Amino acid sequence: MNKLNIRTFTKDELESFFINIKEKKFRASQVFNWVWKNNVDDFDKMNNIPVSLRSKLDNLFYFSKTIISSKQISTDQTIKLGFKLSDGFICEGVLIPSKKRITACISSQVGCSLSCAFCATGKLKRLRNISAEEIYDQVYHIKKISEKKLKKPLTNIVYMGMGEPLLNYKNVIRSIQFITSKEGLAISPKRITVSTSGIVKMIHKLADDSVKFNLALSLHAANNEKRSQIMPINSSNNLESLKSSLQYFNKKTNRIITLEYIIFKDFNDSIDDAKELIVFAKDLKCKINIIEYNNVEGLDYNKTSVEKTNQFKLYLEKKGFIVNVRKSRGEDIDAACGQLANKA
Repeated sequence: MNKLNIRTFTKDELESFFINIKEKKFRASQVFNWVWKNNVDDFDKMNNIPVSLRSKLDNLFYFSKTIISSKQISTDQTIKLGFKLSDGFICEGVLIPSKKRITACISSQVGCSLSCAFCATGKLKRLRNISAEEIYDQVYHIKKISEKKLKKPLTNIVYMGMGEPLLNYKNVIRSIQFITSKEGLAISPKRITVSTSGIVKMIHKLADDSVKFNLALSLHAANNEKRSQIMPINSSNNLESLKSSLQYFNKKTNRIITLEYIIFKDFNDSIDDAKELIVFAKDLKCKINIIEYNNVEGLDYNKTSVEKTNQFKLYLEKKGFIVNVRKSRGEDIDAACGQLANKA
């Protein structure tokens, strides 16, 4: 009999499995707690489990593990981590400290298939989806580093690293179930944000599934011609259908959406661009994050000036929108938005 990966089981699934092998249901809950809350990868360390059951479980299950393969620290204290997955593939995650929060930026795919023109990850091909337990491991490791090195708890999680989360829907949802579970990391879904390039049918599915976490849209341009130029996904998921799906999400979940807008020099940083953004955003429950671009070697997009960024922000605010400017972080270690490309 081939051993099963115990870290692919939800609590309910593990309880059913234990009942089927004639073991008590509460033992499954104990084991689940060891696996997720304590990150234990050896049945012999589960000291409240009978020795006979530990031996039995060792014959039935194995543990998949994700390890930290590299670590870089920026001058602004941002930490980029390389994670080696069980099959040897590498993905990246980032710990982003600020005065008010400690954020984990995590990956959902090894590489990406969307080929956004401004993104280093988009230059890579998609090698595979990242499993739910591998996504969880990224958060676990970043949380531990935050607590040990910064002496501060992890406050927020953003699925904004490598890959498109909604093209790995099942594993992303399952990872959030593990992360929010009281037997897992017990992090509130209100502190989790999933960022998408705009997969219309999957945004509808998020709404129908009544998710409790936050949704962000990587918008970056509010007319179809410009957005298709930098984001090929727009050709099949245009702004009209995208807006309709976001309105549906608003209505079904009553949650505010974040519109992410990377501002590029002489491309989408004019007042006319801001006017187009207002037209797109005006019928949505949303806030707007303007993101400073971090130049990527070999790509033709550049960071706009602080003056233009501030003018853009002020224009939106005068029209009644909540607007934040996300400053560049970890640029010197290629850890910033659009820079993750397994480059140490």
